[in-house]
Amino acid sequence: MKIGLISGSHRKNSQSLKVARRAQSRLLELKLCTESYLYDLGENPLPLWDESIWAGDQAWQERLGPISRQLASCDAFIVVAPEWHGMAPAGLKNFFLMWGDGELAHKPALLVAVSASEGGAYPIAELRMSSYKNNRICYLPEHLIVRKVNSVFNADDSQNDKRSQDYISARLDYCLRMLGSYAEAFQHIRSSGNVGLETYQFGM
Repeated sequence: MKIGLISGSHRKNSQSLKVARRAQSRLLELKLCTESYLYDLGENPLPLWDESIWAGDQAWQERLGPISRQLASCDAFIVVAPEWHGMAPAGLKNFFLMWGDGELAHKPALLVAVSASEGGAYPIAELRMSSYKNNRICYLPEHLIVRKVNSVFNADDSQNDKRSQDYISARLDYCLRMLGSYAEAFQHIRSSGNVGLETYQFGM
């Protein structure tokens, strides 16, 4: 089992990356996967999508090819999205435009929102509404919102609020176990012969 994690913040060393790394380590500690892949948009930003991707542009193929192969080999995903101005970051939305060859298709994904205060709901709603149509990623009905993110998952435990840390850690483990169960079930869905992009490449 291989699970991919997407840190959707454009910032280097972001709070989203901190959360993604915590989720990655817990996946392995809980033995929910044997391998993981973390893609950080802060360190690896992508240019804005343009139609030359469809034309097989060489520069795009060289840029996206290694990422495409990693995503295609994953059985499930965790998408970490900070709330910026009440929205998901533009770079994260742009990320979802890139994958039209089934890399994400019919694979479960856990949405994790990050807020410095009490927000975080808007990116969840936005990504559920508009990020799945053509790439066919399948979001779990469960999601996680890490509020007051500066006070949890810090390497220096003295910087963590114990009550928040305990609650969000338990909730994270619950979500990860659920993702693991979905990942196993969706392997059967993808191997059923009933899914694919050959007939209908684009969602309705």
